[in-house]
Amino acid sequence: MDKLNFSGKTVVVTGGGKGVGKGITEVFLAQGAVVVICGRNAPEALPKVGDNEAIFTACDVRDMDQVNKLMDFAKSQQGTLDVLVNNAGGAPFADAATASPRFSEKIIALNLLAPLHCSQAANRIMQEQTDGGSIVNIASVSAQRPSPGTAAYGAAKAGLINLTQSLAVEWAPKVRLNAIAAGLILTDQAHLHYGDEEGIKKVSQTVPLERMAKPTDIGEACLYLGSDLSAYVTGATITVHGGGEKPAFLNASNVKNKRT
Repeated sequence: MDKLNFSGKTVVVTGGGKGVGKGITEVFLAQGAVVVICGRNAPEALPKVGDNEAIFTACDVRDMDQVNKLMDFAKSQQGTLDVLVNNAGGAPFADAATASPRFSEKIIALNLLAPLHCSQAANRIMQEQTDGGSIVNIASVSAQRPSPGTAAYGAAKAGLINLTQSLAVEWAPKVRLNAIAAGLILTDQAHLHYGDEEGIKKVSQTVPLERMAKPTDIGEACLYLGSDLSAYVTGATITVHGGGEKPAFLNASNVKNKRT
């Protein structure tokens, strides 16, 4: 469809060189976009689809000066900045009772303040463009349910969803902002969260669709939100989680319901 053709458009994906970010980058590359990715360190290999290869520039998304330079660099590629995907984020396991203030501050800075900074820098450019722009924030189902072991992360992602709603109102009608509440995702680091292959298989079976998301599943949702197919969608959160988690009581109950 023409509305999914990103030829001539420039997309920024923070943390776009690995994991979920790489999948998002690849989806936009496949649609012809110039994709600028960033991170503190360059990936071992740049994401590439056919002859279309991502462009890397170093940037710590927690540093506003570096963020402004990133967005200006992206605009310089083709004259516009069309889509920003705030993907960079994450958190290691931590006991909330003993986590240090510095640790919690870093988690919130990366998962909430950095997307705000990046969005501000992108909005500065997008507001001056005839067609405005689209910003997509990668949140998490941890924002919508308890997040034991990653409490600061879940709270930051909940804040990111609210931030998305607020900025969508402030920056309309030129700039649209939406969020994706992502569920379990199968990346090359999935074993750190879910264990070995057997553990990953068992965790996958708790999802109604019986698998974790592929990074490109998240990318395709970003593609929709970045395209004109979602021209009337702003301030929304799309949940991409394969149906979520089956209610625990279903396994605990000894009542066997039969379908007739």
